[in-house]
Amino acid sequence: MPVLRPLLILMLLVAVAAAPSEGARRGAPAHASSATEQDVLKDFETILDLWRDGRYDDLYQHTSGGRDGKEKFAGRLSSAPRKPACCWEKIQEPKVSLKSGSSAIVQARLGFESSTPGTEFVTTSIHLRKEAAGWSITQSELYSLADLSNKKRRYKYLPIQPKK
Repeated sequence: MPVLRPLLILMLLVAVAAAPSEGARRGAPAHASSATEQDVLKDFETILDLWRDGRYDDLYQHTSGGRDGKEKFAGRLSSAPRKPACCWEKIQEPKVSLKSGSSAIVQARLGFESSTPGTEFVTTSIHLRKEAAGWSITQSELYSLADLSNKKRRYKYLPIQPKK
């Protein structure tokens, strides 16, 4: 009997270690969703970095669903009123929601540099789509982040007229 007790404990430990995890019982690895969420966030940060660095040809490869060619795309973003901020101001409090294997939403507080001094923060949801090269963003989403619109803002300067 004394020899049987350690053998029984050893068998119990082996059985517990060999038991499948909760994720494996559902048919997926235990950390598959977190790795995918990290991939989405990493690709989104890459998109923001390419935009900030002015590497529009590389950024164009991470876009989808646009009617603008590379040249027009680069021209619009280079003349945009704002671009992503640097470092810790770029993206804060990110939350990734995987809608399917090919669709995800990143909700975050994004920092932008604009023509006025300081950093402008915008909390928004960004839709990303999975493609062969990785996660991509639509051109219209980038244009809205850059504060571009088809409607031109017109400010009319009316000087104060002296009284007669």
